[in-house]
Amino acid sequence: MVSDDHQQCAQSKNVCVIGAGPSGLVAARELRKEGHRVVVLEQNHDVGGQWLYDPNTDQTEVHSSVYASLRLTSPREIMGYTDFPFVVKKGRDVRRFPGHKELWLYLKDFCQRFGLREMIRFNTRVEYVGMLDCGELIIGNDLIKWVVKSKEKKADKVVEEVFDAVVVATGHYSYPRLPSIKGMDKWKRKQMHSHIYRVPEPFHNEVVVVVGNSLSGQDISMELVEAAKEVHLSARSLNISEGLSKVISKHNNLHLHPQIDCLREDGRVTFVDGSWVTADTILHCTGYSYSFPFLDTKGIVVVDDDRVGPLYEHTFPPSLAPSLSFVGIPRKLIGFPFFESQAKWIAQLLSGKRTLPSWDQMMQSVKEFYHSRDVAGIPKHNTHDIANFEYCDRYADQIGFPHLEEWRKGLCISALVNSDANLETYRDSWDDHELLQEALQSPHFTQLNAQAFD
Repeated sequence: MVSDDHQQCAQSKNVCVIGAGPSGLVAARELRKEGHRVVVLEQNHDVGGQWLYDPNTDQTEVHSSVYASLRLTSPREIMGYTDFPFVVKKGRDVRRFPGHKELWLYLKDFCQRFGLREMIRFNTRVEYVGMLDCGELIIGNDLIKWVVKSKEKKADKVVEEVFDAVVVATGHYSYPRLPSIKGMDKWKRKQMHSHIYRVPEPFHNEVVVVVGNSLSGQDISMELVEAAKEVHLSARSLNISEGLSKVISKHNNLHLHPQIDCLREDGRVTFVDGSWVTADTILHCTGYSYSFPFLDTKGIVVVDDDRVGPLYEHTFPPSLAPSLSFVGIPRKLIGFPFFESQAKWIAQLLSGKRTLPSWDQMMQSVKEFYHSRDVAGIPKHNTHDIANFEYCDRYADQIGFPHLEEWRKGLCISALVNSDANLETYRDSWDDHELLQEALQSPHFTQLNAQAFD
């Protein structure tokens, strides 16, 4: 509970939010709700971030990794912010697992409902973010200010501004992570990352090697079998899901292989079991890296093998918080409610309603977390993979944010189990009707539905 005294001493800050995707939009809303003055800098022409589909991958830099046929891997009921449910709208994609455009339209609805566009500068790229004066850094000092340099796409001039705080909300699906394979640099045929994959037609009658059997690797492989001559899926482990096994058994031109051993100049792709194919294209579905090329913290925050740190609770650099924070770093969780809880905590810290633990306590927490990951054998590059409902609930307790509803957790698990068993059909055939009814009868969809879409 926030006291009246805290309300009276709340401070309004000038805050720059970088990115107008799902994490940036909810950050902007929560910051403004706390009385802060907010500017959102967005490099694209509209809101949505990752969900703003871009068919043109010929340009130098593409932000979105969404391909044309992509559908959500989670049901719409568990998506959406806590006070703005992702409900069916007449005349749009009404499926429980809709296509990517429907989620983008939801974000536009959210933006309109809460009047967020007025805070956003579109087509504006952030060139530099750094501390105004690094002469004597006082740990946890609210007086740290930030220089932000940005540039409009069609303008030559770089605009320089000073903010009390910066929230980095640039997403984590834009910088391709490529494997290191012997002969990779000398292989003369086509190599690409799924980041720039859009449609299967360019692969017509080709032999394609897909590296990685993540959800995107599986989805794209299933799509390519209809256009390509052969699709060879290379996976770390041949112990695959029942669903993927069913798909492979149905298609004579879809083959499973272990990891690649090396690439040869004549076009051969050799696998670790000694088998090989001559391929036209290698398509890397190998995930993404964190990258903040604009951010200069004098080495205080670094990205080490995709571990962004040190970050207290994946959000706050102990030496620079709360004036610098990150929303949207964690992966493998129900994203929108978690981003919302991050945004609320940041906004309330900046207004003075809440305080962080001491620098020593935060650093100790980070060290203990890293140690627990190491002991569990989790690679460093998976530091921010959460996959833990209890963690989300503990995080929410920091600010009195509600825990994830049991129906939301249940629907999430149900979708994962169903996709493992029925990879081709899980989005259109399911057996979670009781959980679905519980969700639709909850306050999230009943009391809030009218006000969300009035």
